[in-house]
Amino acid sequence: MQKKLDSLKTRLAEIDDLNHAAAILGWDQQTYMPPGGAEARAQQLATLSHISHEKFIDNAIGDILNELQEYAEGLPEDSDDASLIRVTKRDYDKARRVPSALISEIAQAGAQAFEAWKEAKDGFNFTIFAPFLKRNLELKKRYAECLGYTGRIYDPLLDQFEPGMTTAQVETIFANIRQELVPLVHAITSKSTVVDNSFLHQEFDEQKQWDICVKAARLIGYVFERGRLDRSPHPFTTSFSIDDVRITTRFLRDYFSAAFFATLHEAGHALYNQGISRKLEHTPLADGASLGVHESQSRMWENLVGRSRAFWKFFMPHVKDIFPEEFHNIHAENMYRAVNRVQPSFIRVEADEVTYNLHIMIRFELENDLLEDRISIHDLPNAWNIKMQEYLGITPPDDARGVLQDVHWSSGSFGYFPTYSLGNIFAAQLFDQVKRDLPDIETSFEKGAFQKLLDWLRQNLHAHGRKFTLDELARRITGEPLQTRSFITYLKNKFGEIYGL
Repeated sequence: MQKKLDSLKTRLAEIDDLNHAAAILGWDQQTYMPPGGAEARAQQLATLSHISHEKFIDNAIGDILNELQEYAEGLPEDSDDASLIRVTKRDYDKARRVPSALISEIAQAGAQAFEAWKEAKDGFNFTIFAPFLKRNLELKKRYAECLGYTGRIYDPLLDQFEPGMTTAQVETIFANIRQELVPLVHAITSKSTVVDNSFLHQEFDEQKQWDICVKAARLIGYVFERGRLDRSPHPFTTSFSIDDVRITTRFLRDYFSAAFFATLHEAGHALYNQGISRKLEHTPLADGASLGVHESQSRMWENLVGRSRAFWKFFMPHVKDIFPEEFHNIHAENMYRAVNRVQPSFIRVEADEVTYNLHIMIRFELENDLLEDRISIHDLPNAWNIKMQEYLGITPPDDARGVLQDVHWSSGSFGYFPTYSLGNIFAAQLFDQVKRDLPDIETSFEKGAFQKLLDWLRQNLHAHGRKFTLDELARRITGEPLQTRSFITYLKNKFGEIYGL
């Protein structure tokens, strides 16, 4: 069996190389590629995606997996080899249902749509992007049909990002959260003047913002010798290996929080990938368990750590060193309250913790409406604005701050958005367990010591890569399935104290 297993790993390593080569081209397109390279880049990505898919769905891999089933059943379920066989078989069975030509077409369409999205957003003009979005939507419908589903067409698309999760489950989770969030938002809105964050809205030199972002990322454990920070229209993280995990951010000259918290968010993603066990490198297991689990890491470092009172007790002097005039009379408590101000806003990535999930619900509902033909692409901007008014009480003044603000639909990533909220929920559940295991963790933050949390995450979560699903990780780490109780309690306690509710 060892020869069969080695043969499988060799084949998977070649596919891994192809996928990471495509990822490098994608990273370059969003960071340094000149606009004129768009068409060639789309073809390059299509070619690599086609070759990778063809290699993966080869009958030889299926034969090896079948021959290894009995061997895997004799191993502990959480062993690396058993997990590799199990996860690869799951991926293989799904991939076999999708023609390579469709995979290639999706990759090419996504690369072309990204350039159209940038142009449309810069020009505040949805009509530029509309035909590209329509094509992406049609391709994803075909993709979902290939995978098959018994419930909703959204199910197979969601499953690509959150294995085992269904649309109905997400709807139930969102209904539970919405029931608690709406009254909380109303209660906070009635006390909107309690928190002042005006000092976050002034002119901030971009190079100094860069410096403080790098300092914060290093502080929480991001290893720049195995990564780098760059600029992009929409912040993201990409991994080419455990030793090459890159992050991007975007800077607003008149708003301190935008780049700072985007950097913490992406560094949280990167810490996950940098912490995967080296024994899993060059296999399908060398990635995050799911996007919900990945988002739990980014949102934990961005919010539960980066927006905590303990963090700012330590970090405020560092900010004042770089921005002495801008923050000369601002203390840690002022900063803590300011970065946690609750106010309905147009931009999801700049939303506070309380209203953030309402942004996700809007996108989730619109994706389902599009896929189930309840609205058309033409109607999408207006439908977006109506839901923004319904959920947040505000209407975007233009498409750039409305329907065009997120990059996801340009790549055809339908089914992705719910994972952000699942990540928020799981982060709170994990952090409750952290506090049980490490009762002095917040005291450590006050001293600028974040390695203890990172070590706990590395041992309990990061090292496992894709070996387990979100629900399996929740049960292994916290002793119960994914639950919303921790998240709701966290929000009520934190913002109840800040706003005196």
